[in-house]
Formats: sequence, structure tokens, C-alpha cells
Amino acid sequence: MSAPVRGRSQRARPANRRARSPEYRARRRIILRRRLVALGTVLAVIGLTYGVFFTPLLGVRNVDVHGAVVLTDAEVRAAAAIESGSPLVRLDLQGIRERVAAVPRIAAIEVERQLPGTVRLLITERVPVGSVKLDDGYHLVDSTGKDYATLPAPAPGVPDLVLATPSTADPATRAVVGVLNELPERLRADLVQVSATTGADMKLVLTGDRVVKWGGSEDTPRKAAVLLVLLSRKGLAFDVTAPDLATVS
Repeated sequence: MSAPVRGRSQRARPANRRARSPEYRARRRIILRRRLVALGTVLAVIGLTYGVFFTPLLGVRNVDVHGAVVLTDAEVRAAAAIESGSPLVRLDLQGIRERVAAVPRIAAIEVERQLPGTVRLLITERVPVGSVKLDDGYHLVDSTGKDYATLPAPAPGVPDLVLATPSTADPATRAVVGVLNELPERLRADLVQVSATTGADMKLVLTGDRVVKWGGSEDTPRKAAVLLVLLSRKGLAFDVTAPDLATVS
């Protein structure tokens, strides 16, 4: 029984010698090193991902507001409702846009992320083209016809608009702002009041008590050009509802 045991021991010696050889140990070290590097890389990626997405490592530290004119930066930040320390890459940008856009004075909003921890809010405020006097004050109307703010006194630098129900859905409002958007600056500078009850019966009042029967909002550039010529003549009443048959009296 002892002879076979010695035979097995002798056959195992070459493998043991290979295991102890420098080449074998070098290969083992290379393999081990590669495995450790791969493991370290995986752990680093996991750690970095966790740090970026789930910790304040790249959290929000600053919310910069650009474009505020009437609104304050604090009011815009409050509307955005961005929690300090929130992971920057996980911010719901669409939700931020919707919250800020809900502020009536804001016409447009862009949201940008800037590493390592800044959110930029770029807003465009609405600009009034006129104000409407109602029971609760003077309502500002922008170029789209939106009634977006109420003031206790007339807004300086914009004409009075005589409208029953100012809104983007009101035909008279849409007609008035459509004309105001196309009027040349020479006429806008003299404009005191615009009134309309429908989309086809507009009347303009200019400085010097001059009254212009305008009609509908169609063909505004042509009507404006004709009116500028008529204004060089004496008169207080002008009719450009049909610009090819315009009159002055």
C-alpha cells in the first residue's frame, strides 16, 4: 500500500515546483492586482454615483435669478421652491419651470444647472401694452392680452384700454393688443386711449383730443401709414376703417 502513496507524492512535485516558481507567482500577482483594480473601480463608481445622486456632495448651494425687474429675486426663488442641498442632478427642472411660470408676471422661464451647486433661473417678465380700469384697480395687459397684475393707480407710459372683460379669450382684447403690437412708435408715442366692445369697432384717442375711428384689427400697417399722413392735416376726427377711403374732419 505504501508504494502507490509514494507515486502520488512524486507526481505532485512538478505542480508544487510550478506554484513556487517566480513566473507563476508573478502571474498570480498580476491577476490579483487586476482584480483589486477592477474592484476598486467598481466601488469608486458606486461611491461617486451615490454621492452625486443621494447626498449633498453636489447639492444645490445657490439659486441665481436673472431678468427680474418688478419681481424681487426672493419672490422668484420662493416660487421655484428649490430646497437647499438637494442633489443637483436629480432636480425636477420641469417642475421648477411650472412653479415659476405660474407667477402671473412671468412670461417665460429657463432653468439651468451649473456644477458644482448652482441653479440659474432666467426669467422674462411681462411688459404691459396698456391698463384697464376696473372696480378693483388698474389691470395691466400684456402683448398676448393676458391680464396679469392690478395696480392702485394708472400705469405710467402705457395707454388706457377701455375693455369690458380683458382676457386672452375676449375678441375685443385680442383685437386691441393685435393693433398695439403693430403700431409704429410714432403713433404709440401719441396714444392716450384705445376702446373696443367687439373686435371690429376700435377707437383710438391721441394727444390733443384727436379721435381715430379704427375699425377692426386687420390691415393695421396700411391704416397706420394712412393715419400718419392724415395727422399732418388739421382736424380732430379721423376715420381709417377703410384706409383707401380715409377721411379727416
